[in-house]
Amino acid sequence: MFAKRTNTKSGLLATIEFLELVYHSTTRALRKTHGNALIGLLLSMLQTIMMVVVFYVMFELLQLRGMSLRGDFFMFLLSGIFIYMTHIKVMGSILSSEGPTSPMMMHAPMNTFVAILAASFSSLYIQMLSLAVIIGGYHVAIKPVEIHDPFGAFMMILLGWFSGIGVGLVFLALKPWFPGFTQQLNSFYTRVNIFASGKMTVGNMLPYTLLPMFLWNPLFHIIDQARGYVFVNYFPHHTNYWYPLILSVVLILIGLMAESYTRKHASLSWFARR
Repeated sequence: MFAKRTNTKSGLLATIEFLELVYHSTTRALRKTHGNALIGLLLSMLQTIMMVVVFYVMFELLQLRGMSLRGDFFMFLLSGIFIYMTHIKVMGSILSSEGPTSPMMMHAPMNTFVAILAASFSSLYIQMLSLAVIIGGYHVAIKPVEIHDPFGAFMMILLGWFSGIGVGLVFLALKPWFPGFTQQLNSFYTRVNIFASGKMTVGNMLPYTLLPMFLWNPLFHIIDQARGYVFVNYFPHHTNYWYPLILSVVLILIGLMAESYTRKHASLSWFARR
């Protein structure tokens, strides 16, 4: 009765069981958005398409196309808007993921780390599928898509997703302590990045007086670098990918440590504050 339980599972078996748990949790996170997977995908695609249409019309009405690059104007908009959407979506998914007081945590294999991974991968899956459908439809219906360095552009999308995880983890750790403030901070961050992410402009074309307003933002670096991979005639001079990568790693470490501290002090009464 009081015998000490020992774990006889091998490392490989434990890893397989962990990955299986992450897979099922990711599937559950995907199904939470909508009962019908096809409708959930269409809703996610609609958000990206609507944002592209809105900015396309705005650029046309205000005659701002001179701020873009030579090449496909649709790819200029999509390269900025899609990375922004990937960053914001994964941040929101992690912020709304199940915390230590969730009923799902009563099941023995489940923990908050698995919930965070599930939220991250489910958001990435939806965004990648949306990107494939949008680019595929544009390629077939309108004109062929040409990307100078597809692998580099894809790495920048993943970096935008990775940086969103870092910001989302910090917000997730703050949420139980300051729920109202965290929601307001999340809304403020999302709205500021509509302009500060640089998805409507190009880093090389910004005057030096305006650059400090954008260079603090890792998302601005990622989008500007992505356009360097998408367009053959653009070479970013003011941005790099090391800054957002290092900052994302630091934010993830801070977020995981803060989330661990929060988990140890979790209380069921926090449900009433959410």
